[in-house]
Amino acid sequence: MQEYFPHEDWQDILIDVGLQTEEFDGFGDPPCVPVGTIFHDRKALASANVHRPRQAGIWGKQDEEAKSIVVSGGYPDDEDYGDEIIYTGQGGQIEGRHTHDQELTRGNAALVNSIASGRPVRVIRGAVRDSDHAPPAGLRYDGLYRVEEHWSQKGVSNFLVWRFRLRAIDTVAKIVSPPPPQDSSGDESIPTPSGNPRPGRRTSHVQRVIRSTAIANWVKSIHQHTCQVCGLRILTPTGAYAEAAHIRPLGGPHNGPDDPSNILCLCPNHHVAFDFGMLTVESDLTVVDRATGKRAALLTVSGHEISQEHLRYHREHHALTPAG
Repeated sequence: MQEYFPHEDWQDILIDVGLQTEEFDGFGDPPCVPVGTIFHDRKALASANVHRPRQAGIWGKQDEEAKSIVVSGGYPDDEDYGDEIIYTGQGGQIEGRHTHDQELTRGNAALVNSIASGRPVRVIRGAVRDSDHAPPAGLRYDGLYRVEEHWSQKGVSNFLVWRFRLRAIDTVAKIVSPPPPQDSSGDESIPTPSGNPRPGRRTSHVQRVIRSTAIANWVKSIHQHTCQVCGLRILTPTGAYAEAAHIRPLGGPHNGPDDPSNILCLCPNHHVAFDFGMLTVESDLTVVDRATGKRAALLTVSGHEISQEHLRYHREHHALTPAG
């Protein structure tokens, strides 16, 4: 459309012909913009309601979810694997040079809100040299992604940055493990399955971390699907339900192993709290609730050894996360 109407506002044209409405709230797929659409510049993106900010990489307010992000090589910490993106938050730069720590405010806070709500975020890729996933020129709308986790760390520039893992929603279903099997007897003689110290990436058109359902199910079975934090055992029509929580996340930049020593058996609530860093586990296996300050012993069973190295990584990984 930029080619044929270079001096017109796309939004006004689409509204005039009845193809787009002013009621679009900015979330999800924008009207009349199919995945793969190329835009000449940020002004065209804004006119089409794909990404409104002319400079900021995140469209979102601190008190709501993020609507969209632009991946354009603005931060050297960014990693793009196609269906998975490790995205560096906004802030900390002056005139393109990193000069101070980023804060968990504005668009960064909006991306955290997206994790909590599960609401997808639009991803726009800009032309980036040496990237297999970026367009050769302009900016391309690449569809909806789910924000799965966030953390803080010292970036390449040695200043604090906030990082976010996003995954394309059409690949999430391929990665989520199927429902757990019928409850086992909890026999501690169940042989421990072999782990994978360096989970690889299976390449098709995109890359994704290979996870073992067997290992996750073994951890849940040996704990009889009981949460190691609160002792809750959720019963469903198809058996007991629990979730396998990786202590040190898989995939870059964490590179945690898909191994029983790196997995806890948790209820959904405590899985979320653990992933957000609101629960940590000390070296003596004391669980610390960072919101309330309460402490309790982690529930353990014989045969499931938990790695102190991965627990320490989790504590350090979330050390800079505000405790609420």
